[in-house]
Amino acid sequence: MTERFTPTPADRFTFGLWTVGWRGNDPFGDATRPALDPVESVERLAELGAHGVTFHDDDLIPFGSDDAERARLIGRFKDALDRTGMKVPMATTNLFTHPVFKDGGFTSNDRDVRRFALRKVIRNIDLAAELGAKTYVAWGGREGAESGGAKDVRVALDRMKEAFDLLGDYVTEQGY
Repeated sequence: MTERFTPTPADRFTFGLWTVGWRGNDPFGDATRPALDPVESVERLAELGAHGVTFHDDDLIPFGSDDAERARLIGRFKDALDRTGMKVPMATTNLFTHPVFKDGGFTSNDRDVRRFALRKVIRNIDLAAELGAKTYVAWGGREGAESGGAKDVRVALDRMKEAFDLLGDYVTEQGY
């Protein structure tokens, strides 16, 4: 490839851990590729001239990890970012893969699931801010309904508004 087309960090290319680490699973089968260590992703992307990496919380910290494991994984990730100069411009939260979110996160009919979703997002917003992310994405992968009988749409929209009001207030109060 000519110099003109060789990416550099100045080009500001970023890649999601979920894209480079996709395990090749589909709705009809299990994963066909081994898991890719987020640190290896950072290192390889830096070698290829990437500017940064983005992630869902579960891309970096497997769902259900305890606090000690979470801290260890974040520490390794931060070290890789520091060594490579890679940035984290954006982060997001996975409120769709785990079965607990089968009915949504913010719009779930189960109040405990809605509360859990908010705590999960707040914890990841804090991590995103700590890593320097300036953008936070809220993707509503399972918000909504599979059928008209699954959820009252007006109630779901009220729940979604309540979640975003709470998260907006939190971000403002933290000074993010």
